[in-house]
Amino acid sequence: MTDPYASYDRRLLTVTEVAHALRVSKMSVYRLCDSGELDCLRVGRNVRIPAAAFRTYVAGGGSPKGYTVLP
Repeated sequence: MTDPYASYDRRLLTVTEVAHALRVSKMSVYRLCDSGELDCLRVGRNVRIPAAAFRTYVAGGGSPKGYTVLP
């Protein structure tokens, strides 16, 4: 079986994309980032989720990091 997320390894996903994929609200995605369950990057005022972190979360591994702030 092929991995449907294999082509997204180097992508940064938006909160909207992750919310749509998980079928939750955008606020739920922000809460996952704030709690550290989903690894996120903050680029200025924008939040991006590395595709690899999303795949790990979906697989049940979670992420202990939370937000990473980029200058």
